[in-house]
Amino acid sequence: MTILGIGVDILHLPRLIGLLNRRGSEAFATRILSSQELRSLELLTEQHEGKSDSTARFLGVRWAVKEAAYKALYPIRPTWKEVTYTSFNGATGAKPTLVYRPVCDNVRPADKLHVSVSHDGDYVLAQVIAEST
Repeated sequence: MTILGIGVDILHLPRLIGLLNRRGSEAFATRILSSQELRSLELLTEQHEGKSDSTARFLGVRWAVKEAAYKALYPIRPTWKEVTYTSFNGATGAKPTLVYRPVCDNVRPADKLHVSVSHDGDYVLAQVIAEST
C-alpha cells in the first residue's frame, strides 16, 4: 500500500448557510453533487419535509469531503461530480465510502479512497486518504 495523498477540510456551516440563502440550495446542489448524491438529497428532503438544516448539513458534508478529496488526489484535479460520497448506513452498518469516477480515460486515479467525516454543532470536518496498491 502506498499513500498518494492526504486531504483535510473543515467547514463552518453558518458560512455555507449564508451562501445557500443568497444563491439557493438547489443551484448549489446541482453544481457540486453527483447524480447519486442528488437522488440521496431528494430522499432526505422528502423525509425531513424540506428542513433547511438537514439540507445544509448534507451539502456541507459533501462539500468538505470533496475539498479533502481534491487535496488528497492532487495533482489530479477531479471535478465536483466525479467524486461521490455515501455516508454511514445505520441499517446495514456499511462504512462511509468515497468513489472517484474520472470522466477522462487517461486519468489514473487512486485505487482506494478512505474517508472519515465528523460533524459537531457548526462544524464539519472531513479527511481523505488516497491509496495505491
